[in-house]
Amino acid sequence: MRPRPIRLLLTALVGAGLAFAPVSAVAAPTATASVSASADVGALDGCYTWSGTLSEGSSGEAVRQLQIRVAGYPGTGGQLAVDGQFGPATKAAVQRFQSAYGLAADGVAGPATFNKIYQLQDDDCTPVNFTYAELNRCNSDWSGGKVSAATARANALVTMWKLQAMRHAMGDRPITVNGGFRSVTCNSNVGGASNSRHMYGHAADLGAGSQGFCALAQAARNHGFTEILGPGYPGHNDHTHVAGGDGRFWSAPSCGI
Repeated sequence: MRPRPIRLLLTALVGAGLAFAPVSAVAAPTATASVSASADVGALDGCYTWSGTLSEGSSGEAVRQLQIRVAGYPGTGGQLAVDGQFGPATKAAVQRFQSAYGLAADGVAGPATFNKIYQLQDDDCTPVNFTYAELNRCNSDWSGGKVSAATARANALVTMWKLQAMRHAMGDRPITVNGGFRSVTCNSNVGGASNSRHMYGHAADLGAGSQGFCALAQAARNHGFTEILGPGYPGHNDHTHVAGGDGRFWSAPSCGI
């Protein structure tokens, strides 16, 4: 787990009775969330701080931020929309997240849920076990892909939270990420497909680690990945490729997928 100097400072300030506005390293709030009032809220966080509770019918930036963190819990074969609308799919994802961490699985995101998220994220909003550097071995600014640099980086953040969910489901053993985002040039240089989801920031190539390629491919089906390519698929016997995005294409014949 990486250091959290900002979070520690905020916690100290809260204890002194000082208040700060929420900070988000992902995106500045663009909408006002519909949030139920609650006097029992989590401590301020260095990445993003929720207030009150969120439940079905809520909307806005607070919901969108929540959806990023529970994107890895859509159910087998599903993908959760990160749209700021707390509908049935978001409620079900929150319930799965809560169950995964031993919380009351009521589908309402309140202090216990938010505090667990705070434990799982660093001050740049990435999950504690993954970094932007792992998801971009191409360049330093996320430019040159099929989408804007900001969109590619945002897509990579969602991918990391999916991987965090997958890692937890597999016993919290480390997952090796060999690469993620590619510019068009980087993609061409490695012989990537012309429509590769790597150029959108959605994708990650995983090393075998202690789990093995097939176990990773099989687990990915439960954590929001719409594209899974692994052993038995041409060019993928030495890694497992996972990605989000539109449509679904799973092929790892040697793994029964």
